Amino acid sequence: MVREFAGQVTVEHRCFALAPDPEAISRIFGSPEQGKAEILTHWAAARRHPGGEAIHVEGMRAASFPYPYSMPGLKACKAAELQGGPEAHWDLFDRVQRAHAVEARNIADFEVLRDCAREVGLDLERWERDFRSPEVERRVQADLQEAARRGIHAVPTLILNDRWVVQGAVPEEFLRRVIADLLAGRDPSRRS
Repeated sequence: MVREFAGQVTVEHRCFALAPDPEAISRIFGSPEQGKAEILTHWAAARRHPGGEAIHVEGMRAASFPYPYSMPGLKACKAAELQGGPEAHWDLFDRVQRAHAVEARNIADFEVLRDCAREVGLDLERWERDFRSPEVERRVQADLQEAARRGIHAVPTLILNDRWVVQGAVPEEFLRRVIADLLAGRDPSRRS
């Protein structure tokens, strides 16, 4: 959909972590097992929406690893961004999401993230160096602080024109209307 508005819309990825560390799932849901079960109910609901058919709920349910926490994937995408700008961030983000939701792989595992980085054509030596760098850590933490300042608590969250907040999964047609309204100088909340 972003391509439809090429030259008119700029997308900036920012990091947000529902589960920033390995213990976060337990803190939120009571245990890793309860967390995985609850999160997979959300996956099952997402699977029923257009574009969600490929989500592999049973594959993740059968996986032997705990539900992955966020920080390794966030750092991976920021490292890609340092190398290739927003486009590289987007490419790696999409590949990591596919590894997670479709392939049921452990995206908290460095080697899985490295495979994804290789598959999208990143310079692996540089990507690994950046992944472990204080600069990537600083950028991820700055994004997390910005999310906290804005009161963001859902994934996905879109902030349009630094004012309009859209939280959760919404139909593409809704986003098209909001973007078209903003581009035309109209207040999207006044639509009847």
